[in-house]
Amino acid sequence: MTDDRICVGAIAGAFGVHGEVRLKSFCSDPADIATYTPLTSEDGSRRFEISLTREVSGALGARIKGVATKEDADALRGVTLWAPRAALPSLPDDEFYHADLIGLDVVDTGGKPLGRVRALYDHGAGDIIEIVGGAQILMLPFTRAVVPTVDLAARRIVADPPGSGEADPPEPREE
Repeated sequence: MTDDRICVGAIAGAFGVHGEVRLKSFCSDPADIATYTPLTSEDGSRRFEISLTREVSGALGARIKGVATKEDADALRGVTLWAPRAALPSLPDDEFYHADLIGLDVVDTGGKPLGRVRALYDHGAGDIIEIVGGAQILMLPFTRAVVPTVDLAARRIVADPPGSGEADPPEPREE
């Protein structure tokens, strides 16, 4: 949570032959990425002024100032795009930027350490939180039922993994 920038997208490569890029936006509304321009590379050494051109399958088409050829665009493949935290909107109490959750300690509802948040993934059906503790990797749905408490000030998450409590007796089957 100490970083003053947040990753808002990545360049997926060239789109066409005239320097347009295929852009993957990590914003809840993908087109919002253009409102945070200029964006920077992860190390802050490069600046990118982006204008969106169209929607493309699973991404956005975009022009980047100074990128005029397919080769220029291809050279940017994999570059992540970062916006100043101050440029991003404030979130309600029950929403979080993924960057704020990475590295937080995770405990179960009894206080037993489960590990640390390594990543969050969204594969379309909702966010999945990846927790690493020793040799154990735990993947949990990032829902209020499974993750009832996120305390950014204390840098701690309380999780209630499915199957961690007493198992309910099986339902009788009708034959």
